[in-house]
Amino acid sequence: MIKDLLDRPIQKRPTTLKFEGRILHLLDDAELMKAQLFEGRDVELTDELKARLRDQISTDEITPAYICFFYDERLGDFPYLGLRTTNQATGETEYPVIRNAVRNGGFVCSVAGKRRGKGSSREASPYAELHAGIQIVVAESIERIYNENCQNLGLLATNDFGMIDRILAGEEIQLSEFTEGQDEITQQIIEYGGLFEFNVARLQGKVTIPVAAAQENSAVATRPMTIAEKIFAKHVVTNATTGQTGVPWVQPGDAGFFRTDIRFSHEYVTPMASIFFEDKVGKDAKVVDPGSILFFRDHLTFLSKVMSEERIEDGLLDVANELEVKQREFSERQGVKLYGEQMGHKLGSQAICHSKILEAYAEPGMLIIGTDSHTPHAGAIGAVAFGVGTTAIFNSWITKDVRVSVPPSFKVIVSGTPAANVTAKDYMLEILRHPYIRDGHAIGQIIEYAGPAVEALSVDERATMANMAAEVGAFTGIIAADQKSVDFMVSERGMDRARAEALIEGMQSDPGAEYVKIIEIDASAIRPMAALPNDPGNGVFIDELGDKPIRIDIAYAGSCTAGKKEDMDMYARVFAEADAQGLKVHPDVNVFIQCGSTEVREYCREKGYMDLFERMGVEFIEPGCGACIAAGPGVTSSPDDVSISSQNRNFPGRSGPGQLYLGSPYSVAASAVAGYVTSWTPGELIKPVSVRKLTTV
Repeated sequence: MIKDLLDRPIQKRPTTLKFEGRILHLLDDAELMKAQLFEGRDVELTDELKARLRDQISTDEITPAYICFFYDERLGDFPYLGLRTTNQATGETEYPVIRNAVRNGGFVCSVAGKRRGKGSSREASPYAELHAGIQIVVAESIERIYNENCQNLGLLATNDFGMIDRILAGEEIQLSEFTEGQDEITQQIIEYGGLFEFNVARLQGKVTIPVAAAQENSAVATRPMTIAEKIFAKHVVTNATTGQTGVPWVQPGDAGFFRTDIRFSHEYVTPMASIFFEDKVGKDAKVVDPGSILFFRDHLTFLSKVMSEERIEDGLLDVANELEVKQREFSERQGVKLYGEQMGHKLGSQAICHSKILEAYAEPGMLIIGTDSHTPHAGAIGAVAFGVGTTAIFNSWITKDVRVSVPPSFKVIVSGTPAANVTAKDYMLEILRHPYIRDGHAIGQIIEYAGPAVEALSVDERATMANMAAEVGAFTGIIAADQKSVDFMVSERGMDRARAEALIEGMQSDPGAEYVKIIEIDASAIRPMAALPNDPGNGVFIDELGDKPIRIDIAYAGSCTAGKKEDMDMYARVFAEADAQGLKVHPDVNVFIQCGSTEVREYCREKGYMDLFERMGVEFIEPGCGACIAAGPGVTSSPDDVSISSQNRNFPGRSGPGQLYLGSPYSVAASAVAGYVTSWTPGELIKPVSVRKLTTV
């Protein structure tokens, strides 16, 4: 395979570029969006209009989950179909973009505000934009994975709003304006027009791979490092020909290729990656080291239960089913283990991908990549685990390497003793509303969680915090390995204790390690929290929601974030108290519990939780993704529906068209019984009310 690539001709893109086309401003103004899309109206980006650019546009809005059933050029029909805007006359929410509107509008550039591309790691989003004709995206700030996916595909991205007038004037623009300030590898990826093209040039010896600062300055034996920096230092590729890895130290900004320990993908991404692999490398080519690659069928196994008849008639269910077939066939040809294959046509999977990685594979000191933004889940035991896009995972099948510029780290220290009803989820909702995160300063950085309150958490609870580094916009989240990591590997995997002890050695940050920011949180000051609809950063204390309770129609307990064993303990604790009081789940509320793996399901069975859940009136769902991505029971079906969930994010349309609140496992279970958004306090009575008399706001 490598030999064939060595003979392939490869060229850089032109150094001078000229763009012909219109500018699409993504505005929180439904009428102006329609005017641009359907009336041919071009708007001038005045200061007043710039203030109305949409901030916080997630990849769910660029390509809603059902759009990602497509995995080829057809995606170009659909960018921005989930874009939420406001009708300025009525105040109503509208979704003005329809199929082919962007392509038919002749747009070459798309403009947005802060934190463009937050959320899921789906490369389908920039891929859809690219195939709709968009060649440049402009935004005040751009999320790390989305930005990297743009680079990997050859879609140009910039924070320079001055580029807009220059495009409209037909000015020639130097490619160097898009590479300025980038690390040396990223510059060359942009120059070659994408990661694969650069990687071929790399294998041919045509590109410059910078050496780590430690190699240039060998007189400095070491420097104090964070735990993440230690892992990067161990995995940096120093000789691509021999496969040699490791330097004494790295520092933020060191760019290079890093040897992965585990690479995984799921049925939303594997098919597109396999097409890239077969088209660019060859139908008969084989992936490198298939034993360190894992595939998962976990995201869409419940889709048939919730897809509308209209979409089924449009053929979308058939398109979605193609994903499973394509992944399975590629897995068989490549000899890669596929989780979920054994389920056949049953609903559910063996495990959600990153849940299984932590349960069975991740070790302190590993470097793990996966095609899911919640890959940082494995940071709970001191691994560097981060999400990548389709092009990055496909390239890793060729070399085992992933390109990274070592990110700066910031630390969140959680001290104090929390109340008995405060959980890691509440910590995260408090962290997510911090201005440093809300204003986008944390984008692309590593968040290291530390402090006595974090050290007191179990590995399951630590996983909640590591997992939600995705919502922070961070590169990854990580927690130092310690004796709880050892106990987890021994008790959950049967690992020899001596080996587990050896794995955690040195997997803590050094005294004097550098952080760009240190945030201190007092756990004793945190009360149970909820995130208001549309963003996980909309956190409030539940007891501050107002005098009139907010009724709910659905309570969804689970997902990768809250489908672990300890999460099941929390649901059971609340339901057991309610059961003892003679209560069941509220008659007007549909309640679902979905665990993260068959291992967790069997744990529930052994603990007697299944009987308790059934007695309470809860519907227990087989493992897998579901309502969290609008692909399973627990989704809302109307804008008037209200749900509360222990999942990780609540972006518009993420779990149906309704209003979605986020809360801890305790709060979700208590709300399921009460019928409204509430928290739980041990020993206190839950007081159900008639939810039809409550507000939906």
